[in-house]
This record gives sequence, C-alpha cells and structure tokens, in this order.
Amino acid sequence: MMMPERIQQDARGAILCDAAVSSQVDNDWFAPDYWRGRGALRMQAGGRGGVAIIASPLGECVLRHYRRGGLVQTLLGDRYLWLGAQRSRPFLEFRLLVEIARLGLPGPRAVAARYHRQGLLYRADLITHRIAGARTLAECLAGGDLDSELAAEVGAVVGRFHRAGIWHADLNAHNVLVSTAGLHLIDFDRGRQRAPAPGWRRANLQRLRRSLLKLGAAAAGEQAFEREIWQPLLHGHERALTA
Repeated sequence: MMMPERIQQDARGAILCDAAVSSQVDNDWFAPDYWRGRGALRMQAGGRGGVAIIASPLGECVLRHYRRGGLVQTLLGDRYLWLGAQRSRPFLEFRLLVEIARLGLPGPRAVAARYHRQGLLYRADLITHRIAGARTLAECLAGGDLDSELAAEVGAVVGRFHRAGIWHADLNAHNVLVSTAGLHLIDFDRGRQRAPAPGWRRANLQRLRRSLLKLGAAAAGEQAFEREIWQPLLHGHERALTA
C-alpha cells in the first residue's frame, strides 16, 4: 500500500510529504537555523551533503540539502535545472524511498521533500527519519570491524535491493549503515527502479569495491581483501539474489 501524500505549494515552490504529517511540516522545517533556535539541532555537517540532525516533533530526523559535486559545483553551486516538479530530485528521491519502504527494504523512511524555484533553476531539500545508533560501513572499516561476516551481510542487503530492481546511484561505504537493527542503504539521490539486469548490478558492486579500496580495505594486501572481504560480500549478494 502506497503512503498517501500531499503537496503544499507556495509562490516559490512546493513541499511533498506524508499526508498524515502535512499539517505539521512547513518551510521552517528545512532551515537548520529554525531548529537551532529551538535547541533541536543535534548536529550539522558541512561538505557536499549539507546534513543536519534535527529533533522534530516526529522524532529524530536527517535534513539534507542537495548540493552538487565536481566542476559543475563551481558554476551552479546548490542549484539544479528546472525540468518540472515530478522530475525534481527531492520529489524523485522521496517517492523512491516510499517504494523502498513498500517493498520492505531497509532504507530511510521519507518525511518530506521540498524545492524552491528561481527561474530556470531550483534548490532542494529532503527530510528522512534518522536510523538510530548506526555507523557507516566506512567507520566500521576504519575501526577494524569489517570482517567476513559483516561483508557477507553487506552483500546480502545490496542483493535484496538489486533483486527488487533498486539501483543506487552512489553505492559506497559511506552510504551503508550498520546498527543493531541491521543494515540499511541511504542517500538515494538519482537512484531509481530498473528492470533486472546483471550489467548494472555488477557496475553497482564495482562502485562499492572502489570505495572500499580507496578507504584502505586492502591494507593487508589484495589477496587478503579478496578472500576475507570481497568474496564473502559477493557470496552474500548472490544468495540474496536467488533467495
């Protein structure tokens, strides 16, 4: 069953959210200073993500401001070309997260998405429920906690998404969360649901592999990485695909 949604429009843009919470969510929710003024801003990180942890009336949430990377950032910063509300990045990600939840897959639960237009360009934000007590896979690796068992679990969770046709545009060790509640994938900006095909699945896995290697997963040697991390991960992925 799909989550009932509601769109609240104003002169500058629109907010898309769960209809059950639409009376509570307004433009202030997307401003870190609003939460800071209420003592409800738990953390704010810089960098490309522009992520803030907020203590909202709906529980602890993650507020993410969309920012570009690479050379385009120097030209457009945090602005995107307007192609219509239904093709805006926050609306697409919000609806993909709703579909992920409907499929019973472990991703963040969507709260609200917003765009603000400026002529042919727009800025965007997304609010999701925070996954409590989680560390990124990158943090697990840095702490020496990435072993064969965890690698197999990572492969299995990615396999579950792949079996459902969910493609993650930026599958890396920072977008895999590990907690006592299990593993989750986060940050589905530009992700989408695709027809099952081995090609894009392999490419997704190779992106994760490059991320792990960049973060030093092969510090003990390439053979050790293959034996203790990568092969268990692939086996977990294959089991999930055929389950």
